[in-house]
Amino acid sequence: MRFTALAWLVAGALSVNASAAEPADMNNDPYLWLEDVEGEKALDWVRARNAVSEKQLAGDPGFEQVRQDLLDILDSDARIPYVSKRGEYYYNFWRDKLNPQGIWRRTTLAEYRKEDPKWEVLLDIDALGKAEGVNWVWGGSDCLRPDYDRCLVNLSRGGADATVTREFDVSEKAFVEGGFSRPEAKGSVGWIDADTVYVSTDFGDGSMTDSGYPRVVKEWKRGTLMSEASVVYEGEKTDIAVGAYHDDTPGWERDFVYRGLTFYTNELYLRKDGGELAKLDLPDGSQKGVFREWLTVELRQPWEIAGTTHPAGSLLAINFDEFMKGSRDFEVVFAPTQNSSLASSGATKDYYFINVLEDVKNRIYVLTPGKDGWKREPLVGAPEFGTVSIGAVDPDESNEYFMTVADYLTPTSLLMGEIGKQPEVLKQLPAYFDAEPYRIEQHFAASKDGTKVPYFMVSRKDITLDGDNPTLLYGYGGFEVSLTPNYSAGVGKNWLSQGGVYVVANIRGGGEYGPRWHQAALRENRNKAYEDFAAVARDLIDRKVTKPARLGIQGGSNGGLLTGNMMVMYPELFGAVVSQVPLLDMYRYDKLLAGASWVAEYGDPDVPSDWAFLRKYSPYQNVKKGVDYPPVLFTTSTRDDRVHPGHARKMTARMLEQGHDVTYYENIEGGHGGAANNAQSAYMGALAYTFLKQQLFGDK
Repeated sequence: MRFTALAWLVAGALSVNASAAEPADMNNDPYLWLEDVEGEKALDWVRARNAVSEKQLAGDPGFEQVRQDLLDILDSDARIPYVSKRGEYYYNFWRDKLNPQGIWRRTTLAEYRKEDPKWEVLLDIDALGKAEGVNWVWGGSDCLRPDYDRCLVNLSRGGADATVTREFDVSEKAFVEGGFSRPEAKGSVGWIDADTVYVSTDFGDGSMTDSGYPRVVKEWKRGTLMSEASVVYEGEKTDIAVGAYHDDTPGWERDFVYRGLTFYTNELYLRKDGGELAKLDLPDGSQKGVFREWLTVELRQPWEIAGTTHPAGSLLAINFDEFMKGSRDFEVVFAPTQNSSLASSGATKDYYFINVLEDVKNRIYVLTPGKDGWKREPLVGAPEFGTVSIGAVDPDESNEYFMTVADYLTPTSLLMGEIGKQPEVLKQLPAYFDAEPYRIEQHFAASKDGTKVPYFMVSRKDITLDGDNPTLLYGYGGFEVSLTPNYSAGVGKNWLSQGGVYVVANIRGGGEYGPRWHQAALRENRNKAYEDFAAVARDLIDRKVTKPARLGIQGGSNGGLLTGNMMVMYPELFGAVVSQVPLLDMYRYDKLLAGASWVAEYGDPDVPSDWAFLRKYSPYQNVKKGVDYPPVLFTTSTRDDRVHPGHARKMTARMLEQGHDVTYYENIEGGHGGAANNAQSAYMGALAYTFLKQQLFGDK
C-alpha cells in the first residue's frame, strides 16, 4: 500500500499591475452579513439573485437544449464505469437517470469485460436518502481485507466535505447495527483490524485545527464509545490536520501517523507495536510514500543527503527497514529536467512505475529494482500523445494495471494490461461529437518576464484567423495542479460544435513543470500566474485567433480567483468572465471554512508584509466603480464547506452597487463541486455555456 501523507487533504483543496487603492475599512465590510451561509436574510438575497439569473439564462431559447445535452452525457449508460478491485470483485459507484444520487455496486472481471455487465447492487443512495429524509451524497468506502465484507462508508449531506461514517455489511447489504459510526464532521475512520479503527474527527472543543480539520487521532475499539477511544497523537491548532493509517499489505503490515504542518509540509511517524512513534527523518516539504519494502521521497525543495544535492521534483527510494536503521543510500528514481516533471508514481507487485510530464505530455516508465540500481524502460503499449494515467489493479497480488487514455478530441479509453505485455482496451467512451473537423495544437506564449508558457488550443482545421472567433480560455494556476488534455463531451458538443475555440493555459502556479513551476507563483509572486494568463490571452489576440470582445475566460475555486483577478486587472482583454466557487476576498479568506489551510499558497492577510502583496490580488478589495469590466457570471454552492459562498455573494453585491454587469447563481446544495447530482451538474453547466454564448457570439 502506497500513500502520500497529505493526499487525502489535497483531495479535500486551490498582476499585479492594477492600481489597488487601500480599502476604506477592512473591518467594516458592508456585506459581511452575506457570510452567514444559511441565514434567512442572506438566503433571501440568494433567491432574489437566482431568480434574476434564471430569467436571463434559463429563459434563453437555447438553454434547455444545452442542459438536456449535458444531462444526456452525464446520465449516459455509455460512460465508462471505473472500478477498483477488492478480492475477487470489482467495485463501482454509478449515477444515471434512474439513480441520480447513485448506486454502489460490484461485479466480476469476467462480467466487467462484457459490453453490458451484470452488477450486484450493494447500496442505493437514492433509496437511503428517501428513507432517511436526507440528500445523501456518496463519499467513498474503506473495506477490510482479506474478505472485504465489512466496509466503512462515508456519506455527506448535499455534497459537503463534512461526512458521516457508517459500518456496512456487504453480505447483508445493510449497515451494521451498533457498528462503527462517526457523526457528521470533517475527518475519517480507517480499519486497523476487524474490531479496531483509527478515527480523526471533531471530538469537541479544541479538537479541530484552525483550518477546520482534525488535530487529534485516536484508536477506537469495537463496542466502546467513540469518546472513550485512546489518543494516538495530538497536533497543534495551527496545523492543517493529523491522522493515522494502517498499511495492510500482506507481509508488510505497518501503522503510520501523519501530521500536516502546512498545505505543503508534513511529518510522518512509524507507530510501533507499543504505541510509541518514530519520526521519519525526512524533509518536511517532501511527500513520503511506503510500499512493501520501499520508502519513497518526492522532493519539493532541494535536499542534500550523503554528499549529494537532489533538486526539487526528484523522486528517491530506499529500503524502508534500512532507512530506519540509519542508511541514507537513496536511489534516484526520477530527476526533473527543464521540460519534464513527475506527474505521479505507483507500484505493482514486482515493479514501480512513474508518470512523467514532458512539455505537458504524459510518458509512462516502468522501473525494476535490482542490485545495480533501478532499471527504467517505457511501458509497453503506452500512447505517444494525450493524457495517460495508470494505476495497479491489485499491487499485492499481480503486475496488472489499468490505464486511461484521452485527449481533447479522442474519447477516453480504459485499458487493462500486464507489465511487459500489450494492454487491451476494456471500455471506451462513444464520440459525443464529431471530432474530425478539429485539431489540437500546442503553442507557447511569452510572459512578462520572458518565461515561455505552454497552452493547448482546440479549433477547426480550417479556422480563419481573422480575430473574430469566439474563444473560451480556461485556467487554474495553483496548488501544483496540472491541466492536461482530457476529453470533454460538454466542451465538444456545446462549444466547439457551436463554432467556438477552446484553449487551456498551463500557467505558473500549476504543476506542469514540477515544484519550480508551482513555486514560481506562490505568495508574493502570485502575479506571475496572472501575467502568464494575460500573455496567453494576448498571444491569441496577436495570432488573430480572437479579439477581446470574443474572448471569454473560465475557472473554478483557485481558478475562480484567477478569473476574478483577470477581470479586475486586465478588463480590456476579455469579453466575458465565468468565476465558479471562487475565492475573491483575500483579506478574510483564511477566516472562512478551510481557508486557513491555504496560507502557504497565498500568504497570511493578518501579517502586514503578507497583506502588502495579497491586497494586490484580492478582487473584492480592488474592484472599482467607473471601470468598464467585462460581464461576469459568479456561481457557487450554499453547501460548499471548502470555499465559502460568501466570496461570490459579497463580490456580486459590491459589483451591483458599483453598477457593473454581474450575474449570480448559487446552488443551494452541491458542495465544492457546485452540484450534488447529474441534474444539478447539467443545470450549472448550462448556465455557464449560455452566459458565454450570450456574451461572445452574435454581433460584437
